[in-house]
Amino acid sequence: MGVPVERPKIVETTALGAAFLAGLGTGVWESTDALRETWSPDKRFEPHAERSSADRAHARWQDAVERSKGWAV
Repeated sequence: MGVPVERPKIVETTALGAAFLAGLGTGVWESTDALRETWSPDKRFEPHAERSSADRAHARWQDAVERSKGWAV
């Protein structure tokens, strides 16, 4: 099977990353180790599809992406 994915409680990770960097720069946190304590998972997703089924779904997704590449105006 595949690797599980954990979704954090705070999903706005772009803003959170900027806040973490600012806090590190100003001394709010002493290290990235201290930041790890602020992270907590909201939900864990376990893959359950058979590999061949997942590979077929991925191939369909890649095909859809390729077909959509000229749509933007």
